Amino acid sequence: MAAEKNIITAGEGDRPLPRHIAIILDGNGRWAKKRGLPRTAGHSAGAETFRRIAYACRDRGLDYLTVYAFSTENWKRSEDEVSALMRLLGRYLREAIEKMESEGIRMRVFGDVSGLSPELRALVGRTNEISGHYRGFQANLCLNYGGRDEIVRAARRYAADAAAGRAGVLTEELFSSYLDSAGVSDPDLLIRPGGEQRISNFLLWQCAYSEFYFTDVLWPDFDETELDRAIAAYRGRDRRFGGVKA
Repeated sequence: MAAEKNIITAGEGDRPLPRHIAIILDGNGRWAKKRGLPRTAGHSAGAETFRRIAYACRDRGLDYLTVYAFSTENWKRSEDEVSALMRLLGRYLREAIEKMESEGIRMRVFGDVSGLSPELRALVGRTNEISGHYRGFQANLCLNYGGRDEIVRAARRYAADAAAGRAGVLTEELFSSYLDSAGVSDPDLLIRPGGEQRISNFLLWQCAYSEFYFTDVLWPDFDETELDRAIAAYRGRDRRFGGVKA
């Protein structure tokens, strides 16, 4: 794919771009309903939007994009919708495996992969293997993911290591190394399209100091211009992390 022109300029307070953007992919079902289409059509459109926004983030010089694709709560949806989502995820991972190295995008999966099918687990393993071969922009896909579940799983891993004498005194830095996002910087900016204004159990630990940006635009309609608006809003804010501006 040809590089998208970066329309973000340095004039917005000369503040740096975010290194890491996280996005809650919200509004796929409503997008489809407005068009008289099945919800699965909205998910397909949303997957294409993810592809475009991942390239846009790479071309704008970001290091990471993390998206909330399927939560631990999404299993409550109809069996037909869940099955369609799993097929879509499998198709996307297969396509990603074919293009990751040539397109310069790494991919990791956050979440409890033990809850996925053997086929999806194999695809996840393959994407992780390919990602370990080179450096560059990384897209993180949250599958069967919940922020509280991630923290509990991390606590269990630390407890097991501590009991076996493999872990030292617990600190925030050490605990972060047990999370799914180990080695990935915390999101600077969390974007939620779709009109809702909550984080819905997404990256609870990592978003402690993230800037939030909410928009009514439904995810399938979220394009490069909307991304740039969110980045511009981020660059217009002062991030003090509990301190006082000089």
